[in-house]
Amino acid sequence: MSATEAVTNYEELTAEELVAAVVREAAGAPICLTSSFQTEDMVVLQMLRRHLPDVPVIFLETGYHFKELLAYRDRMTAEWGLNLINALPLTTLAEHEAQFGLLYIVQPNECCKIRKVEPLMRHLEPFDWWFTGLRREQSPTRAGLRKLEDHRTPTGKQMKKVSVLADWTMAQVDAYADAHAIPQLELYARGYTSIGCEPCTAIPDDPANPRAGRWGGKKLECGIHTFSEKM
Repeated sequence: MSATEAVTNYEELTAEELVAAVVREAAGAPICLTSSFQTEDMVVLQMLRRHLPDVPVIFLETGYHFKELLAYRDRMTAEWGLNLINALPLTTLAEHEAQFGLLYIVQPNECCKIRKVEPLMRHLEPFDWWFTGLRREQSPTRAGLRKLEDHRTPTGKQMKKVSVLADWTMAQVDAYADAHAIPQLELYARGYTSIGCEPCTAIPDDPANPRAGRWGGKKLECGIHTFSEKM
């Protein structure tokens, strides 16, 4: 148990209570949210903006996103007045493909490392608290997720990772979005359940496995939530 959890048992708090408690605990320390602009992230953002209207929202701009997702990102950024940070890889998409070809086909892990993990690590450096929309229900790799975790990145940066929806079901996420009139990405209506880069995202064959449509079922994580070390 961390020193923070010794004071407050964050696992017992509701999502809204947890957001408020973390903002108090952070006491002005830099906080960010990573967002893929899927519904979970929008729900967390809705809660967080009540306390921190200008909270930095980090979006991993890989160059491979659905045009619909980028349009939704731009729409919500304008409507909500978001402090959006587009985290870019070190190379443009043209430079990347000139060097590696279609790396997402032959080495998807390496492609994710270059265009997601490395940009994320760079952009997390200024922050001490990292909010996410992760849920235990999403994947076997997330089943042990705690609402508050101490993490250390490969650079040695220590931070606290906050997953306020860890114990939520997708039904709860959708109900909250409906109750708070949060517009949802149109790709869900087409049958997509977990949305990443367009070449690596398909409508899943198994509706009970929301991430079955990612990477052709060959892997479950891109690496942005596995690169850091739990402490």
